[in-house]
Amino acid sequence: MMRFCRLERTIRGTCSYTTCSPASSSSTSFSSSIDYLLRLVHISSESKSLRLIQESHSHAITTGILTRAIHLATKLISAYSASKRPCQSKLVFDSIAEKDIYAWNSLINGFVKNHFYNEAFTTIVEMCRADVLPDGYTLASVSKAAAESRELCHGKLSHSMSVRVGLIDDTVLVNSLLSMYSKCGEFMDAKKLFEEMPERSVSSWNVLITGLASLSDRSSGIDVWDAMKCMHSEGIKPDAFTISSVLPLCGDNTLKFNHGRELHGYILRNKLDLMCNSDAHLGCCLIDMYSRNDMLDSGRYVFNQMQCRNVFVWTAMLNGCVRNRNPEEALKLFCHMQLKDGIKPNRVSIVSILPASSMFAGLVSVKQIHGFVIRNSMGNEVSVTNALIDAYCKSGNIAYARQIFENAADRDAISWSAMISGYGIHGKGEEAVVLYDEMLLHGIKPDNITTVGILSACTRSGLHEKGLSIYDKLVKDYKIEPSVEICACVVDMLGRSNQLEHALSFITRMRVEAGPSIWGALVNASIIHGNDEMRELAYSYLIELEPGNPSNYISVSNVHATSNRWNLVAGVRRMMREKGLRKEPGYSWIVIDGTTNCFYVADRVHPSSSTIYEMLNSINLVMKGIVASSDSET
Repeated sequence: MMRFCRLERTIRGTCSYTTCSPASSSSTSFSSSIDYLLRLVHISSESKSLRLIQESHSHAITTGILTRAIHLATKLISAYSASKRPCQSKLVFDSIAEKDIYAWNSLINGFVKNHFYNEAFTTIVEMCRADVLPDGYTLASVSKAAAESRELCHGKLSHSMSVRVGLIDDTVLVNSLLSMYSKCGEFMDAKKLFEEMPERSVSSWNVLITGLASLSDRSSGIDVWDAMKCMHSEGIKPDAFTISSVLPLCGDNTLKFNHGRELHGYILRNKLDLMCNSDAHLGCCLIDMYSRNDMLDSGRYVFNQMQCRNVFVWTAMLNGCVRNRNPEEALKLFCHMQLKDGIKPNRVSIVSILPASSMFAGLVSVKQIHGFVIRNSMGNEVSVTNALIDAYCKSGNIAYARQIFENAADRDAISWSAMISGYGIHGKGEEAVVLYDEMLLHGIKPDNITTVGILSACTRSGLHEKGLSIYDKLVKDYKIEPSVEICACVVDMLGRSNQLEHALSFITRMRVEAGPSIWGALVNASIIHGNDEMRELAYSYLIELEPGNPSNYISVSNVHATSNRWNLVAGVRRMMREKGLRKEPGYSWIVIDGTTNCFYVADRVHPSSSTIYEMLNSINLVMKGIVASSDSET
């Protein structure tokens, strides 16, 4: 209460009515009291102090002002809604004897902002029964509620009411209806409404383009790029929101990537500037676009040009490094974002950096990030938990992964899948099967990721019959549609169990097109069981599918060499030369004192190579001595 009194004195000191008392009965004093409470409610709402709002509310009741000043009650309704207390907003609303359109709108909008969508729908029905005619603001709020809750029927009622009350020319309202139809999956209705608009704003075009960008097919008959051309022809310039909606589509092929580069040029020409006061979301989209197209350097250039870099920008750059298999740079950025810019990583940052830790720095780095998660109370986030389980599994510590899994406050299907896949990576197929059965007992339905995880675990552990049995049950009982990855697991299991003909028959009967992973599984099985005929067949398909992969040609050459078909070996080698194919040598690395040391086959580039080879020779002599000693004892 002392805080309230201090705030009260502050407001009084800044008002022109300092000689007036809030309790005065004169009209001037009454007006001054209302002004005083209105400012008090406004400051309470701005400071997001629920206690001050409640004290203001109490003061308005005890002085008798609340029942006589509907605009004050409306302010209180909005203040409670802004403090995420829509139920208390409703109590204030119910205390008003004669409610005007502003009070109804404040209550409905408060319900929508706090995701109380059913209450918003109920309130507009009560509003109509009270003979209060809704305006554009009311119907726009209801349309937003229908869009967010995907309640198409309520959205259509809002549309029909807009027509009946003559508000269909309200651009803001029509934009809300456009968004509602798009989010409810009725894009053709959105397109029709858009074409009927007498006047379109940039927001109208943004809604249309965002809806087009979200479509997985082109059933609308309109292309995003055509829509942007039409927008430009009407004299409406795309803004940052338009560009950020389209940039995620700029990938997959050269044409789309060229569109992305054109959009980057448009940003620079029209001073949607990334240099200062930048739109962080637009910068994130550009970084992501370049990273997805294997142009990490260009993404880094955009990142470096941005002076205002928040946690989302840093996370986008981290993701780009991980996606482009540059985990060392990702870990450096993770440190710099905290030390250089003072940016605290969020949940998404942690989920992004953990794969880089397990890929590059190993168990020590994963433990350090795990410690950060604990210190910053992120351990209850299910996405972080899942990322930690996956990182520990890939870093070689399955026991830590299981401990996190068991202690998780919340587990979803991804949690179970990550743990099952982890057991598979470590060759613990039986543990994976036990955990899989436990997952089914918990009523969690397996998905494609779970399926690949359990089948891979069975394959690696030699549980071929069990794996095939699980596959049959998944397809029949859980209606899992086999993907390329699932089919590759089945081919691998059949091949490893020496059912090569059955594996080939399975490939010919698959609903999905056989990719490199499927033919590669058949190749491996053929090598294991010495079936050269099957191996040649599989390799011929691999070369057809991946004509630019030098590993396939090397493998085919080796197959011919084992059969002394040297003329065919020469032909394959000549083909590789003509295509300009050269196999990149494999390498390994180790991090010592923060420095990464890479080693290739017969590598002499490392500055300590002479010392390293001396040590290797010494180790070889020791090993030969042990072997010789063992043979003599035998």
